[in-house]
Amino acid sequence: QWEADLAARPDSVRRTAQGKNETKTLKQCKDYIRPLFKLCKTRRLEKGLMTKIFKIVDLCEKGEFVDAHSTYMDVAIGRAAWPIGVTMVGIHARSGRAKIESSNVAHVMNSELQRKYLTSVKRLMSFYQKKRADVAPSKKVA
Repeated sequence: QWEADLAARPDSVRRTAQGKNETKTLKQCKDYIRPLFKLCKTRRLEKGLMTKIFKIVDLCEKGEFVDAHSTYMDVAIGRAAWPIGVTMVGIHARSGRAKIESSNVAHVMNSELQRKYLTSVKRLMSFYQKKRADVAPSKKVA
């Protein structure tokens, strides 16, 4: 549908810088999401990641874009504690130090491949949100 919308634009819009940028974004999105489809076809996608992506799609179809965005953020950066500032200032370890260890990092953006296809998932979420005029603005992400 995204491709059809871009093809339906008049030439005057297609040739502008913004029009060319939108076309490039679509092509990049198609390229970046291919590995996700390959993982799904070969059944090698992590079960946890697959569950989250299914949840995102389901929420988008229901028009719950705020919840879908929240789920996307869980997948993208996780809910692990993020150290802000200096983590060790003295000889005593902080009580919350264990929560900051790298073993608790839940995000998948460390993998370039996953970063690319999750970026495409987000772009598709944004496109679908714009297309859904029937959804209340309070259920959309600004």
